[in-house]
Amino acid sequence: MGIAVQTLDGVYGRPAASVRARIEHAGSGQWLVETKAETDHEGRVREWRGRKFDRGLYRIVFESDRYFAALGLVAAYPEIVVMFRIQDDSDACQIQVLLSTYSYSAYFGSLG
Repeated sequence: MGIAVQTLDGVYGRPAASVRARIEHAGSGQWLVETKAETDHEGRVREWRGRKFDRGLYRIVFESDRYFAALGLVAAYPEIVVMFRIQDDSDACQIQVLLSTYSYSAYFGSLG
Protein backbone atom coordinates (compact mmCIF):
# COMPACT_ATOMS: atom_id res chain seq x y z
CA MET A 1 0.00 0.00 0.00
CA GLY A 2 1.29 3.42 -0.92
CA ILE A 3 0.30 6.71 0.66
CA ALA A 4 -0.17 9.84 -1.45
CA VAL A 5 0.18 12.96 0.73
CA GLN A 6 -0.46 16.58 -0.14
CA THR A 7 -0.46 19.68 2.07
CA LEU A 8 -2.25 22.87 1.06
CA ASP A 9 -1.82 26.34 2.56
CA GLY A 10 -5.25 27.76 3.43
CA VAL A 11 -3.82 31.18 4.30
CA TYR A 12 -2.27 31.89 0.88
CA GLY A 13 -4.25 29.43 -1.27
CA ARG A 14 -1.32 27.43 -2.60
CA PRO A 15 0.52 24.15 -2.01
CA ALA A 16 2.36 24.07 1.31
CA ALA A 17 5.98 23.39 0.33
CA SER A 18 8.75 22.40 2.74
CA VAL A 19 6.47 20.98 5.43
CA ARG A 20 8.30 18.33 7.41
CA ALA A 21 6.26 15.20 8.01
CA ARG A 22 6.77 11.76 9.44
CA ILE A 23 4.79 8.53 9.37
CA GLU A 24 4.57 6.62 12.62
CA HIS A 25 3.25 3.09 13.15
CA ALA A 26 1.63 1.86 16.37
CA GLY A 27 3.54 -0.99 17.90
CA SER A 28 4.33 -2.36 21.36
CA GLY A 29 2.30 0.37 23.06
CA GLN A 30 4.19 3.25 21.43
CA TRP A 31 4.52 5.12 18.15
CA LEU A 32 7.49 4.06 16.03
CA VAL A 33 8.81 6.33 13.27
CA GLU A 34 8.58 4.58 9.89
CA THR A 35 9.86 7.35 7.63
CA LYS A 36 10.37 11.11 7.39
CA ALA A 37 10.11 13.49 4.45
CA GLU A 38 9.46 17.07 3.41
CA THR A 39 6.80 18.23 0.98
CA ASP A 40 7.93 19.41 -2.45
CA HIS A 41 6.90 22.58 -4.34
CA GLU A 42 3.47 21.03 -4.99
CA GLY A 43 2.98 20.18 -1.32
CA ARG A 44 3.42 16.46 -2.03
CA VAL A 45 5.50 13.68 -0.52
CA ARG A 46 6.15 11.59 -3.61
CA GLU A 47 8.44 8.95 -2.10
CA TRP A 48 5.67 7.55 0.13
CA ARG A 49 3.41 6.77 -2.79
CA GLY A 50 5.61 3.89 -3.97
CA ARG A 51 6.50 2.59 -0.52
CA LYS A 52 4.83 -0.51 0.91
CA PHE A 53 3.10 -0.13 4.26
CA ASP A 54 1.70 -3.12 6.15
CA ARG A 55 -1.72 -3.28 7.73
CA GLY A 56 -2.14 -1.48 11.02
CA LEU A 57 -2.63 1.83 12.76
CA TYR A 58 -0.59 4.78 11.49
CA ARG A 59 -0.36 8.50 11.93
CA ILE A 60 1.25 11.29 9.93
CA VAL A 61 2.64 14.17 11.95
CA PHE A 62 2.96 17.46 10.05
CA GLU A 63 5.24 20.13 11.57
CA SER A 64 2.96 23.11 10.98
CA ASP A 65 4.68 25.39 13.51
CA ARG A 66 7.97 25.37 11.58
CA TYR A 67 6.15 25.94 8.28
CA PHE A 68 4.19 28.99 9.48
CA ALA A 69 7.15 30.43 11.42
CA ALA A 70 9.12 30.51 8.15
CA LEU A 71 6.28 32.66 6.73
CA GLY A 72 6.38 35.00 9.73
CA LEU A 73 3.12 33.64 11.16
CA VAL A 74 2.19 31.97 14.44
CA ALA A 75 0.25 28.70 14.35
CA ALA A 76 -2.17 27.57 17.06
CA TYR A 77 -1.29 23.94 16.28
CA PRO A 78 2.47 23.28 16.40
CA GLU A 79 1.84 19.84 14.91
CA ILE A 80 -1.07 18.40 13.00
CA VAL A 81 -1.62 14.68 13.44
CA VAL A 82 -3.71 12.57 11.08
CA MET A 83 -4.33 9.06 12.38
CA PHE A 84 -5.59 6.33 10.07
CA ARG A 85 -5.80 2.57 9.67
CA ILE A 86 -4.48 0.51 6.78
CA GLN A 87 -6.81 -2.45 6.41
CA ASP A 88 -5.62 -3.91 3.11
CA ASP A 89 -1.94 -3.71 2.23
CA SER A 90 -2.70 -3.88 -1.50
CA ASP A 91 -4.62 -0.58 -1.59
CA ALA A 92 -3.26 2.94 -1.97
CA CYS A 93 -4.64 5.86 0.00
CA GLN A 94 -4.64 9.61 -0.40
CA ILE A 95 -4.34 12.07 2.47
CA GLN A 96 -4.73 15.81 1.96
CA VAL A 97 -4.35 18.38 4.72
CA LEU A 98 -5.42 22.01 4.44
CA LEU A 99 -3.25 24.01 6.86
CA SER A 100 -4.18 27.34 8.36
CA THR A 101 -2.79 29.24 11.35
CA TYR A 102 -5.84 28.51 13.54
CA SER A 103 -7.48 25.53 11.87
CA TYR A 104 -6.87 22.53 9.68
CA SER A 105 -8.89 20.07 7.66
CA ALA A 106 -7.99 16.55 6.60
CA TYR A 107 -9.23 14.29 3.80
CA PHE A 108 -8.65 10.54 3.57
CA GLY A 109 -9.54 8.61 0.43
CA SER A 110 -8.57 5.69 -1.74
CA LEU A 111 -6.53 5.86 -4.93
CA GLY A 112 -7.71 2.43 -6.02
